[in-house]
Amino acid sequence: MRTARLRTVHPVLWAGWAALAAGAVLCVIGWYGISGERFAERQLPYLASCTIPGAALIVAGAVLLAHGRNALAAARIEELYGLLVAVAEEPEESPVAVAAVSGELLMVPGGTLWHRADCPLVAGKPEAVPVDSHVLASGELGPCPICEPPAAGTR
Repeated sequence: MRTARLRTVHPVLWAGWAALAAGAVLCVIGWYGISGERFAERQLPYLASCTIPGAALIVAGAVLLAHGRNALAAARIEELYGLLVAVAEEPEESPVAVAAVSGELLMVPGGTLWHRADCPLVAGKPEAVPVDSHVLASGELGPCPICEPPAAGTR
């Protein structure tokens, strides 16, 4: 799909650049012809045959380039949308698992939460210590929202 769209875009871009170049050449030729004539009636043929058509070609080239750029951008957006749809349709490899399920409760000294032992926030931390029952009863610590340990009275 992308190559088909790009094949139609590139000729439009090339035509735009060619029209711009031809218009610029015609404007230069018209200017050169007008600059050599002293009387206005002798300048009119250069205006009619070179400068006005040259300006029209410059405008047409600019329009073609804008259209080609818009079509190219649309092709890129279409390709990106196709990739996003393809990624969204892929099945997930593994379902989300419970973060922690162990029964032992730990805390980090100076922390404000108690955690299960296999909670990712305390797993592997040597400073994590078991939670005392008096600390749980005092209400100084709250349960971790990630591993969701049991409430203070249900341990």
